[in-house]
Amino acid sequence: MAIRSVLINVTDVQRSVDFYTRFLDVEVLSQDDDGAVLDAVVGVIRLVKVSGETVSTWDSDDLQAGFRHVGFKVSDLDARVESLKTAGVPFHLDPIEAEGGVRITFFFDPDGTLLELVERALQYHEVYDRELVDADWALGDPERPRFDHVAETVEDIDATIAYFAQLGYARMSGIHQAWDPRGYEIDFLRDGDSSLEIFTYAKADKTHRVPQLDAPGFLAVEFDGAIPVDATPVGDTAGVTLVADPDGLVHTATED
Repeated sequence: MAIRSVLINVTDVQRSVDFYTRFLDVEVLSQDDDGAVLDAVVGVIRLVKVSGETVSTWDSDDLQAGFRHVGFKVSDLDARVESLKTAGVPFHLDPIEAEGGVRITFFFDPDGTLLELVERALQYHEVYDRELVDADWALGDPERPRFDHVAETVEDIDATIAYFAQLGYARMSGIHQAWDPRGYEIDFLRDGDSSLEIFTYAKADKTHRVPQLDAPGFLAVEFDGAIPVDATPVGDTAGVTLVADPDGLVHTATED
């Protein structure tokens, strides 16, 4: 399990616990006034209480480098979408059949974190590591939503592969988006039971943002291992030292 947890800043802990338990069937491991720890099968969601006074500069446009979304595998996407829509949850993308033979949809949590549901096993266009792909597919259809990946937009795929190799990641597979004039490609880096989903846009300019540690929404990824030597220090929050990769993805790492 190379991604230990995903940290998400929230303005109302109970509201977010209710959201994730109701719509993603997470199990509450602990909860207090400062946050909560939620089990998502092969990873943990850590909710961190913030005031909400800082306005987030994160944008849902995938041409903004850094964090893009948190993905979950499901076996009942349409039923979950119906439940989400009945409750008035805002959507970024209604369900579609996507490249690689999967059905996907995107929606927002109460503090603006973009979440994805993915149904069915991805049929990759490129396979770089057959053992990793086989291990991915062997996880099968989940009985409840299973944490699957964190997505990031980057400038340089080779530099990204080299950076995350320091955390034990290998390039597993790829999906082409030949229809997209921006030169859009998706690569999957894998370690353990979850992935980093890496977006590149060879023919489009990207925007960048300064990491915010106190704004609502996605905060950071916690990896197994040691912090890469070329990581950029960002600061400390919730008792955790945070750094960023070259494209601004905030993260930390913990060694057993």
